[in-house]
Amino acid sequence: MPAGFQDALPPGAAQEAAAVERLIACFAAHGYERVKPPLLEFEETLLSGAGAAVAQRTFRLMDPISQRMMALRADITPQVARVAGTRLAGAARPLRLCYAGEVLRVRGSQLRPERQFAQVGAELIGVAEERADAEVVLMAVEALAAVGIANLSVDLNLPPLVDAVARSLGLAADRLAGLRQALDRKDAAAVGAVAEGCAGPFQALLRAGGPAARAMAALAQVEMPEAARAEVARLGRVVDLIRAAAPDLGLTVDPVEHRGFEYQTGISFSLFARHGRGELGRGGRYSTAAYRPGDGPRETSTGFTLYMDSVQRALPAPAAPRRIYLPAACAPARARELRGQGWMTLRGLDDAAGTRAEIAAEARRLGCGHALIDDTIFELAD
Repeated sequence: MPAGFQDALPPGAAQEAAAVERLIACFAAHGYERVKPPLLEFEETLLSGAGAAVAQRTFRLMDPISQRMMALRADITPQVARVAGTRLAGAARPLRLCYAGEVLRVRGSQLRPERQFAQVGAELIGVAEERADAEVVLMAVEALAAVGIANLSVDLNLPPLVDAVARSLGLAADRLAGLRQALDRKDAAAVGAVAEGCAGPFQALLRAGGPAARAMAALAQVEMPEAARAEVARLGRVVDLIRAAAPDLGLTVDPVEHRGFEYQTGISFSLFARHGRGELGRGGRYSTAAYRPGDGPRETSTGFTLYMDSVQRALPAPAAPRRIYLPAACAPARARELRGQGWMTLRGLDDAAGTRAEIAAEARRLGCGHALIDDTIFELAD
């Protein structure tokens, strides 16, 4: 197999499929309707708007029919934004959509070496209220808990905050890029070297990260322009909404994190589990303006994406199914009855019934813990 690609085998493949359906069912219960964008789109469409942020991770190929370049999606959120701004432009807002599907990426990362994996997510389109930010965070947490992931925590971010402070200080664009890298590495010394005489506010932002209550208190002391101050105040109100609904949820704030939030325009977040490796998912506020037809109004949205490779690593091991071996002569009605009771039935294909010992041996060979012998269920000893 090429690096980053692998076969999904039993029981993992079934566990992932079941988790996807439980997640989608949770979203549907909150009023989110499912959409299914295509795996391939024309390059200029897929990589416009929010999709530009994943251009370097996107596979491309030539369409033999139209002779135009096409791209394989590396992220489904930009596709949902396109659907909302074109095919569903006339739908009432707020528009709640959800999705599940595979994505492919040119390269993996240290924490996620997979180059193909499933994404499951939800988008709340066309609404700016703080309750929308809180709704998607809380729904993501509820959905992950519903599939069996415990000890969840959420890290809240404000990706535009550093840019706003940098603009107020007149920091040049080339220095801002270096500053971003230093902040993402949490390297205070590098922040001081890049920002030089105006490093103070950025180092204060860096120190402000931590548990939500302490972080919000620290952010209140940082000098920043009025627009940035308004975003911090909004973040505080969202923290309060989340805390009111989920007081036991682990909640932290990292005001300088930018990696992976390139198209986010406001409050964003990452989801973690104590026993999981890496992020389970991430989300946040973004603009769908690039997909609005003509001179339609600028639209702000929020949502999240769950990464099923990480989600599956955080799930408890799947319970072994109750497998029962049925002789070939077993009546179909009896087999249906057993399946209705929750059994996984494996029917023999040899018309020769065999002795009890032979039936039991064949059942063990096929991994069954039980066998139907003379219409009676027998548990097989290991």
